[in-house]
Amino acid sequence: MEFRYLGNSGLKISEIIYGNWLTHGSQVENDTATECVHAALDVGITTFDTADAYANTVAEQVLGDALKSQRRASLEIFTKVYWPTGPKGHNDVGLSRKHILESIDGSLQRLGTDYVDLYQAHRYDHETPLEETMQAFADVVRAGKALYIGVSEWTADQLRAGHALAKELNIQLISNQPQYSMLWRVIEKQVVPTSGELGISQIVWSPVAQGVLTGKYKPGQQAPEGSRAADEKGGADAIRGFMRDEVLTAVQGLQPIADELGITMAQLAVAWVLQNQNVSGAIVGASRPEQVRSNAAAAGVRLSGDVMARIDETVGDVAQTDPALTVSPAKRPA
Repeated sequence: MEFRYLGNSGLKISEIIYGNWLTHGSQVENDTATECVHAALDVGITTFDTADAYANTVAEQVLGDALKSQRRASLEIFTKVYWPTGPKGHNDVGLSRKHILESIDGSLQRLGTDYVDLYQAHRYDHETPLEETMQAFADVVRAGKALYIGVSEWTADQLRAGHALAKELNIQLISNQPQYSMLWRVIEKQVVPTSGELGISQIVWSPVAQGVLTGKYKPGQQAPEGSRAADEKGGADAIRGFMRDEVLTAVQGLQPIADELGITMAQLAVAWVLQNQNVSGAIVGASRPEQVRSNAAAAGVRLSGDVMARIDETVGDVAQTDPALTVSPAKRPA
């Protein structure tokens, strides 16, 4: 495993980050989830990403249980706040001071830790003053409940405003967590340049495009049984945007490139996002321990300029690049 600094900070994280968005507490049994976490530790992954909203808080509990025998100082544990949890009442969502301060305590209890290394705004809240949100985050940091602050799916303008307030409050906003892959490149034109200027790194999710970049989905064919695209608990909804024949056809063109390099399609996809110097880590999930071990092998893989150009030529026409597609909900969910 190799490690990178997160933003303009002294915190190092593993290039491969284990995340449990669609798996723990929902798609896989707890014993299997624990096996996946232990497989991550075995291959040198030290950074783990979750959120209170994943499986309505259950994912945090499962991750905390899986890590409880580990030396806390040797791990980097990240979680997030914004989406509804619990009974989903009128104050159980967003980035108000009330929701942030109550949510961090719940997350720490479920994770079985006194602090998280990174506490992230899971989305931008258009209905709460940004000043209120950043002051609450500052209080979380000063209380020792989080070491650093990050965000997820914020636009370039939102990052700039949040960073300015964080600087005024003497706390460090060091990361953004966007979707990023060969097929989803909407952060490249605005978010990445702005982040580089501000000292913010990307922690990217879905580097394998929900499994599409593994090549297992073939154009004109039904999704394999047991795959995410066939899962009606949420996986199928998450992957639907990539399941077009023109996308799947382009992805099949990546197989010869992976074969020439002696790596899998998934490893190629993860290695590709790590070529971006503004990316500190790629979040990978797993439903089986062997998936963790395979994805972790992408750490340290360096792709030549010629290979990067061939990938662009292969998927360029189907890749989404419009910065307007950066996720930023206009209002909170009901």
